[in-house]
Amino acid sequence: MYAILDIESTGGKFNEEGIMEIAIHRFDGHQVVDQFISLVNPEREIQPFVAKLTGINNKMLRSAPKFHEIAKRIVEITQDATLVAHNAQFDYRILRTEFRRLGYDFQRKSLCTVDLSQKLIPEAESHSLGKLVRSLGIAVSDRHRANGDALATLKLFKLLLTKDIDKTIVQETIRGESLGELSPRQLDMVESLPTEAGVYYMHAKDGEILFAGTSKNIRKRINQHFTNVGALARTLQKETKKVTFEKTGNELVALLKEYQFIAQNKPKLNKPLRNQGLTHGLYPVQKTTNGLLKIEAKKANGQLGRISSFSSLKASKKFLEKLLDEFEFQTDYMVSSENLAAIQNKYSIDGRTLLLLGKGRELGEKSVVYISDGQLQGYGFTDLNHQINNIAILKSVIVPLQGDHNTTLLIESYLRTKHKMKTVELNQTFEREH
Repeated sequence: MYAILDIESTGGKFNEEGIMEIAIHRFDGHQVVDQFISLVNPEREIQPFVAKLTGINNKMLRSAPKFHEIAKRIVEITQDATLVAHNAQFDYRILRTEFRRLGYDFQRKSLCTVDLSQKLIPEAESHSLGKLVRSLGIAVSDRHRANGDALATLKLFKLLLTKDIDKTIVQETIRGESLGELSPRQLDMVESLPTEAGVYYMHAKDGEILFAGTSKNIRKRINQHFTNVGALARTLQKETKKVTFEKTGNELVALLKEYQFIAQNKPKLNKPLRNQGLTHGLYPVQKTTNGLLKIEAKKANGQLGRISSFSSLKASKKFLEKLLDEFEFQTDYMVSSENLAAIQNKYSIDGRTLLLLGKGRELGEKSVVYISDGQLQGYGFTDLNHQINNIAILKSVIVPLQGDHNTTLLIESYLRTKHKMKTVELNQTFEREH
């Protein structure tokens, strides 16, 4: 659990500042579950430059509650949560100073989105909140007001959680929690999991991720792990002390995210990845005098015009039979140029530059998979059209993932079976101009 925090202070001498506005959004890693926003009477004068920057003046605060009147609410909304702020050292110090004046020792774990963004978005020209979110195409309003900055920090933190492939943020947070054995209440953790698509992570006592997987129904899949009788299931039942997850909206982004995490982190209970993509495929191999093209299942050796990729010749031939029912094939798997183009547009990414857009994690959000010249470039989430229409912004928002044979197989297998993502064709000129 996280408490996304922003404080506007009066300014003044070190440790003599007062809080004049505060915003806290309690965030469970997926959605805001509580919030508190309030002006605060600091019982001291606001520095003129602060009033000019924020638009808050002394008159506005005369009838606002004093800190001791809202202190209990702050304790409650941050209970068992990690404070998250942009330049967290400042906000945490100011908050602790106010509590100290009341004779209360306020302590919480904290995470700084400046530090996190420097690690996860090192290429950014600036890591100040305003410039950073602007470069990422994140919409911001009411800058230098507590709630405006808190919401900007929340959106940034969501993006950082997505980019945190090694799951450092989640593991460090869990490591700071109680490391005792699971209570009976925690044994019912399955009930708290979503019935949506995403990636799940099964953690050991010290926060280490033992196993990562994907499912279109996370709750159902974890329940299977806890009730199956195989060797892996028994180990997970014994060693898993917590389950965390990331909703992805659709299965393709979940599969790519899982693949990237396992490739980079090699959880001890996941099987090692093996190169299995592009060993076989469907290809146009012959053109007749009447303009028809023959499709064959063949072993892959870098041929152009791939229709779809497979990990075996048997799977290639099986899908070829399926195409017979879907498209108008002539005798001996012969198709027209128009039908061949339609098949390739539906099932292949070979040589194409495109975006695959699908359902996001929440209403109004889209997932995006970015492919350039037939190679996967990355995946991510966007809630604004200009983040899609501007490649420079899109590249800063996505999680980079350099495609290989395995990711090509993942994508084309998904296209063969799901067909739930919208295809937006791009061209190289558009990429260069943006």
